[in-house]
Amino acid sequence: MISNKKILDCPVATTINLIGNKWKLLIIRDLLGGTKRFGELRKSLTGISQRVLTENLRDLEKDGLLNRKVFAEVPPRVEYSLNQTGLSLQPIIISMAEWGTKYKNDRL
Repeated sequence: MISNKKILDCPVATTINLIGNKWKLLIIRDLLGGTKRFGELRKSLTGISQRVLTENLRDLEKDGLLNRKVFAEVPPRVEYSLNQTGLSLQPIIISMAEWGTKYKNDRL
């Protein structure tokens, strides 16, 4: 569940506490397309530092939204994927994308 965070009475605030920063939303967006390795995520998220990506992936894992699978290989390989709870965010991300597209088109 939400580790080291107070679950607020307001469900919108709870959701924002879980996914309320730019990088977490974009990580979830990318993982909706399937399992990704760290390097793949870093390439797709222009401007994110390695440290910030690592922190956000750890938070998402700790909060129960994604799975981290480590393969015992040399060099080590780690894959990230959304679990059922993370996948349940898909309608929210789709709605945000649709709203953003409409907003951009209305402004042009």
